[in-house]
Formats: sequence, structure tokens, C-alpha cells
Amino acid sequence: MMLKLAEYYNNIEEWYSYMPIEKWPPLQELGVADFFYDFIDNKLSEEDLERMSIQHKYDKVDIPAYHIAGWYDNFLQATLRNYTQLNEKTNGQRLIIGPWGHGVFSSTLGERSFGIHASGDWIDYEKDLTSLHIRWFDAMLKEKVSSAAEEAPIKLFVMGTNVWRDEYEWPLARTNYTPYYFHSGGRANTCYGDGRLSVEPAGSEPYDTFVYDPSNPVPTNGGGTLFAGVNTMGPRDQREIESREDVLVYTSEPLTEPLEVTGPIKVKLWAKTDAIDTDFTAKLVDVMPNGKAYNLTDGIVRATYSNEIKQEDAIKDTINEYEIDLWATSNVFLPGHCIRVEISSSNFPRYDMNLNTGKTMLISKEMKKAKQTIYHQSEYPSHILLPVIK
Repeated sequence: MMLKLAEYYNNIEEWYSYMPIEKWPPLQELGVADFFYDFIDNKLSEEDLERMSIQHKYDKVDIPAYHIAGWYDNFLQATLRNYTQLNEKTNGQRLIIGPWGHGVFSSTLGERSFGIHASGDWIDYEKDLTSLHIRWFDAMLKEKVSSAAEEAPIKLFVMGTNVWRDEYEWPLARTNYTPYYFHSGGRANTCYGDGRLSVEPAGSEPYDTFVYDPSNPVPTNGGGTLFAGVNTMGPRDQREIESREDVLVYTSEPLTEPLEVTGPIKVKLWAKTDAIDTDFTAKLVDVMPNGKAYNLTDGIVRATYSNEIKQEDAIKDTINEYEIDLWATSNVFLPGHCIRVEISSSNFPRYDMNLNTGKTMLISKEMKKAKQTIYHQSEYPSHILLPVIK
């Protein structure tokens, strides 16, 4: 079996695209993980799901915890939720978020270096994660008198300026949620198009369109991922992605002053599709003066599960409002940099391809192209909501 597993692993990139997944040879031939298909097809019972999740058990947890995450951690959102929920009822909660991936605490991630002081081994040139743990455990369990119990409950790494900062709540109380609206003359396709991003509300503008072809999905390039064989985890230059016609790109003017964005981020999107079901994706990007475009955070929404939309006839050829959760980040857009938002319909293999047929990759391999229409005008003011910190 081990030799067979090694053979399958060597072909891992090919397996990402295998359809239908219910016929996936590794599990079919090896006969392991019988629960796999039920799990990804949501056939587990409500009792099973409740037993596996902590979301229904916060009221039963009355002990402090040390919560660790990274801005590119695929469990960032869950960690933030655990911290905020437990912090409401139990003292002693601690949260630290670095420019890290999942279980990766180095000063370099993806294609960027944040300085040696960003490393979990040398936080602010003074501490490391192990010593922080020990001091906290000493204070919580051994009741040792130290400054640990009096320290700020949250320590965040702010990218861009690349500094650690103490905070006392999440989200930050001084957050000014600011909409940045999408604009274009109807040709926002690619980073060479006319897509613009600004605080000026949308007026009377033409819509943007692109064709999403599941047989040629937008490839994953960094982000909060956790898998092998493709470009994984962290910030990576997105310019190749942004050269695709099926990616709409909205970019601000170069900033004249620093702009800090720290907190939860959402995109409000008014869109139409000619498919009975489809996906919409969004990505927040920091564009350097030299043109390099580094991803900060991203998200996806499936049309039939957005805003309680369940009926197929409520999707096709209908303008709907979609909310895309991009989780959170902390970044200062420096002078000369631009804020950029990408809109598309795929990010594969981080997310499964929507086949645009109403069926999933689990049971089908039939695909259809979808024409996607994105609106940005006074009636349909598509925008990203940024948590601006003064």
C-alpha cells in the first residue's frame, strides 16, 4: 500500500483536476477513508457536524487559550472566531497573528521577506513563540507574578510597515469601514484594462463581463493554502493571473499617504450569470511602485448559497447581490503603492471548480462556460469594504 500511495502522491497535481471525484482512483483502489465522500458531499448528519465543530460548544469552554494564526493561515478565520467567542466569557485569552502560513513561522513566506523580527523565533528581536507560551502558561497555571498577565491580549504584525503592535480588541475599536467602489468604462479585464478603484461612489457606468470556462480555471497562486504540488501559501506576484481575460482588475491611483487596513474585509458584488449556478471570487492586492502585485487575502462565494438564495431559477440571468468574505489582513499600503481588487470565478485548486451546471466535481465532469456580468453603478454599487485604521 505504501508504494501505491507514493505513486499517487507523485501525480498529485493531476489528481486535483480528476472528475468525478467519487471515482477517484486512490480511494477506490486502496479502500481507505470510507467517510471521505460523505464528508465532502455534506451527507454527514447534523449530529455529526455538531460533534466535529467547536462552534456550538463555546459556552462549555471556560479556560483561557493562546491562539496563534498567520495572515496567510488557512485556519485564520476559525482562529479569529475562536478568540472572539471565548474572549467574551473567559479572561486570559491571548491572540498573536504574524505574517505566517499554517505552522510556518519564518520571516519569509511566498515571495516576500518581512524581516528577521517577523520570525516566530525572534519576535521583535526580543522574544520567541516558545518563551511567550511559557510565560503565559506560568501566569495562567502556576499563578506566577509576571508582566504576562498584564500585557495586551493581542499582538499583530502589520505588513507594509512590518512592525509588531499590541491591541486590546478584535476588530479594532478605531476601525473606519470605508467602501472603495469599482469603476470602469466597461473593459476592466486584465490589469491593462480600464478598471479603477476609488472612494467615489459609482454613477452611471457600463458593466464589465468575462467568460468563466471551468476547463481553464484561474490557477491558485499563493494565499492561505495548505496543499502540495502547486504554488502554495503566502504572498506571490499576481501579474500573470491579472493578465487573463477572465479576471477583472480594479486599481486605485497611487497613494500619496500611508493607508492602514487592519481587520475583516468583505466585497459587495452585484452580478449576473447565464449559468444556473456559478462562483464569484475576490482578491485584495498590494501593488508596488515597480508593478509587482502581492496578494493579501481572498475569498469565494457560490451563487446558490449566497444570501439564502437556494433556487436555481433565482440565479440565471438575474442580478443578485453577493457578499464575499475575504477574512482579514493587516497591511499598510505605502505611498506610491496602489490598492487593487481582482474579481473572477475560480481559484483552482484552492477551491473546487464550479462546473456551471448545478452539479459538482464530486459526481460530474460535464462543464459549461458561463458569461459573468459585474455591475458598478448607483443602483448596483459593487465595492470592497476596507477596515481603515487611523
